[in-house]
Amino acid sequence: MSFRQVSEITRRELRGFFDQPTAYVLAVAFLGLGLYLAFRSLFAMSYATLRPFFDLLPWLLVVFVPAVAMKSLAEERRGRTLEWLLAQPLTEPEIVLGKFAGNWLFVMITIAGTLPMALGVLMASEADPGIMLAQYLGAALLSAQMVAIGIWTSSITRNQITAFILGATICLVLVLLGSPVVQIGLPPALGNLAAQLSVISHFENIARGVVDLRDLLYFASTCGLFLLLAVAALGRERLSHTGDAYRRLRLGTGVIALAVVLLNLLGGYVRGRVDLTSDNLFTLSGGSRDILGGLDDVVNLTLFTSDDLPPEIQLRVRDVRDLVADMAGASNGMLAVRNVNPDDGDEQADEATSMGIVQIEFNVLRDDELQVKRGYFGLAVTYADEQETIPVIDRADDLEFRLVSAIARMTAERRPTLAFARGFEASEAFQYGAFRQSVADRYSMTTVELEPDSASPPPFIPDSVDVLVVAAPARPLSADAVDAIRAYLEQGGAALLLMERHLFNPQSPTIIPVITGLEDLLADYGVAASAEIVFDVASSERVQMRQGIFTVVREYPLWPVAFRGADHPTNRDLANATFGWAAPFTWEDGDSAVTALWTTTESGGTRPPGMMADPSFPIGATQDEVAVQTLAVAIDASAGAGDGRIIAVGDADFLKDDFALANSQNLIFAANAIDWLAQDEALIAIRSKDRTPPTLAFESDGGRNALKWGSLIGVPAVFALFGVARVTRRGPRAQRRWRDVVAGGGTAEAESEAAE
Repeated sequence: MSFRQVSEITRRELRGFFDQPTAYVLAVAFLGLGLYLAFRSLFAMSYATLRPFFDLLPWLLVVFVPAVAMKSLAEERRGRTLEWLLAQPLTEPEIVLGKFAGNWLFVMITIAGTLPMALGVLMASEADPGIMLAQYLGAALLSAQMVAIGIWTSSITRNQITAFILGATICLVLVLLGSPVVQIGLPPALGNLAAQLSVISHFENIARGVVDLRDLLYFASTCGLFLLLAVAALGRERLSHTGDAYRRLRLGTGVIALAVVLLNLLGGYVRGRVDLTSDNLFTLSGGSRDILGGLDDVVNLTLFTSDDLPPEIQLRVRDVRDLVADMAGASNGMLAVRNVNPDDGDEQADEATSMGIVQIEFNVLRDDELQVKRGYFGLAVTYADEQETIPVIDRADDLEFRLVSAIARMTAERRPTLAFARGFEASEAFQYGAFRQSVADRYSMTTVELEPDSASPPPFIPDSVDVLVVAAPARPLSADAVDAIRAYLEQGGAALLLMERHLFNPQSPTIIPVITGLEDLLADYGVAASAEIVFDVASSERVQMRQGIFTVVREYPLWPVAFRGADHPTNRDLANATFGWAAPFTWEDGDSAVTALWTTTESGGTRPPGMMADPSFPIGATQDEVAVQTLAVAIDASAGAGDGRIIAVGDADFLKDDFALANSQNLIFAANAIDWLAQDEALIAIRSKDRTPPTLAFESDGGRNALKWGSLIGVPAVFALFGVARVTRRGPRAQRRWRDVVAGGGTAEAESEAAE
């Protein structure tokens, strides 16, 4: 097989697309529809991700690719040029590969029309470029598979419409195989096999940022199979249908097709992947390896998995098995892993029940009615007389942290102490339910009295407290209380200060200033805690308001969605945090002991307390009034006034359940802050693995509109204008070349091009 021959056919095939107006119509329709639907979801969610487009891509390609590839060989048959092509010094594989490459390149050039959208999202946010790279790689693989299907259907008929309908049907079947609509009507075993042959699960796995060997194997083998079928279809033209060579061709093709199906069904046992995400979200973190590698005694992990689990969680099952295998490898044999199927017998089922593993229920279609089937998908970690059970693995993105933190807690010699300050109307642990739950498994919770009665000695914070939390005192702390905190910090203590400088008065509604008494303490470290209230007109939370008979959703600048400031362990891998009625911090430039953790965009600003808090009340900020505002700081005082650590946040509401549950990154940041203050940072990198896309925020409406209309109208317009210019010049160009040929100055190539 000659590479030069293949490249020549590829070049001619690709040039043929750009000389036909139909190709431009298809490209403009594909981009227009895809980008329109993607931008509707992109701006509605305000997430910096291309998932809205790539979730639609398989369904768009089901129609687009067969329409592109339908004429590649069917037109050759209809025009009776296929016989001429086969009579040339070309082999069937060269013809098929050349046609395939030309069609695939045209599809990829069309998909490249979405690159301006991708670049705009990257410029306007902290979106993960590794995930975007994986998404385009997945698009290339999916396009190659569907182009191969289109080439094959075009090779077996002379009618383009027939080739299109057959190609679109096969592509649609491969997409639908993994859908719940199809799966619910199949027996579980058959449904799992069908899901492994479906496009969706393999494409979605790559599109999330993981290039898995099993997915590459799927796309490469299915693409190769349909190209082989196309080669066989062309090979029939030269062979007698009654001869031995033809029978061998049919038998060999059938055997290879069966081998490809078996290869994909058994490919689930192949392991190997590349994590393209910038934060290595799907790779075992260094903190996990340190904890697991430091085990000095055996920890047992038992994974309970039924064989016939519903297909919609098969990707999760694969992730869990890969994670458990990676953890076992990192433990140097100290993590003993067992895989148990409770459906194998009563003994296995009893073991699952005794460890607290519960059955999950799902529907299957039997005898024309929905029936309920049960299965197991949970795990248990045991060490000595302790046990940590996950009855049902409902998500895999936080499983690494849950498992490694449980192992660390079980094998630790001592649990550190987290104390909430009591007194001066400060909030206590029970008022932060989600936060308390997130740290309770690793920290012993207690309280410290900062406002003793007159008969008691002055407040004192014992050395046994590893981290002190002072949360939103509504009355100023006394001098004795501040001195107690100061003395604790000077002895190497650590404190999380949740400073609530404002209270919301719902009757007005207005913002009322509060003096906490912690301002003087921060001033010792060169940090000023202002009483002003922060707003951000470019990045803020949305709230619902009742307007007559309608509920209106609008931006609320007084609830800013903040972005990472300087790099710090507490905000590692996090994208944003949401605050409500927060106060800013300022300090002298060049102070290396202070680190900005969360900041507004450049459209942030401040207003004095007492302002109206109604979301419909306009902020009215001018360009001179906006600048970056800092909402949280970390103070490492090892070289300053003492040896302690402080994290100060200009808002305490951000950790209340309504904020923390709405934005899980608030909770992760707070838990990271506790670990950093306790100088136990091994789990921070694990906990911070947040797969939620960052917020998409624009500094102005101009940038937002430029991204939207530049992609939605500008890119299709470029395709259309280029098509008009090229197609209208095709006739004069061909005439000019023909005149050169007649005059005797043309080459063989020019003569061929003129003939086209």
